Amino acid sequence: MAPVLSSTPETLVTHGWSDYALLDSGDGRKLERYGRYTVVRPEPQCFWKAHDEGAFERANAMFDPQQEEEDAGRWRFDQHGPIDAFPLKWRDVRFMGRFTPFRHLAFFPEQAANWEWLDARVRTLNQPKILNLFGYTGVASLACSAAGAHVTHVDASKKSVTYARENAELSGLADRPIRWIVEDARKFVAREVRRGSKYDGIILDPPKYGRGANGEVWRLFEDMPELLKDCAALLSDDASFLLLNAYAARISGLSLAHMMAEATHDRGGRIDWGELALSEDGKDARAIGLSFFARWSQESRSA
Repeated sequence: MAPVLSSTPETLVTHGWSDYALLDSGDGRKLERYGRYTVVRPEPQCFWKAHDEGAFERANAMFDPQQEEEDAGRWRFDQHGPIDAFPLKWRDVRFMGRFTPFRHLAFFPEQAANWEWLDARVRTLNQPKILNLFGYTGVASLACSAAGAHVTHVDASKKSVTYARENAELSGLADRPIRWIVEDARKFVAREVRRGSKYDGIILDPPKYGRGANGEVWRLFEDMPELLKDCAALLSDDASFLLLNAYAARISGLSLAHMMAEATHDRGGRIDWGELALSEDGKDARAIGLSFFARWSQESRSA
């Protein structure tokens, strides 16, 4: 039986929490608070004017993009100089904020909308087996672990997995059942399919372009359909979800939903799709759409 595809998109909005807030945005930039630091990063979708342009100039750190490449560039810091890694928290998960060379701070705050959904979903299940591919520094993995899941975390970057393990220690979750694997996601999934492994939930948050642990090249548009089909083959008979998130200008939530429908064509369930957005704090708050998602789910017999 084919899954039911939602006829309307959904916007999942992340609002600020104690250790993060989108303070202002405009003129191709956003002003954010990470813990006690204020940070300015480029954001091309902010065509509007900032509420308080002066606040951007008073930030503790600012990322200057390199020509047209918004992810490449350098950080500038205020008179206090460079900022070392610093602790942050989301619910039961603790992790380090880091000023990376690619304008990110070692996690993606808009993903908190997905973390909330994963936390609620996992808590309805009995110690589910969750696979997190392209797991980066592990916040989604740790959110699932804190909710009671057995997690397999996969990323091609040894440094990212090292940071994820450190975040697990920081969160007091190092003794939980989490497998940390440094490997190309496609190779790992293909091997798991051959082994007949099964998971109750799978998370995919791939980059547009990347390289595997042994130099394998990942291209979202070319490689994602086959990987998604392999992931569907890893779902247990009473699996709960398959969540796909993607950042790319040429993609949409609807295109991800149709790709998800093709991969799960005989599993029943439901596919929801749409956009992830970050909302400013305060009065006259605006929201920035930052990524797209498609989510297959069904009621699990282990719920």
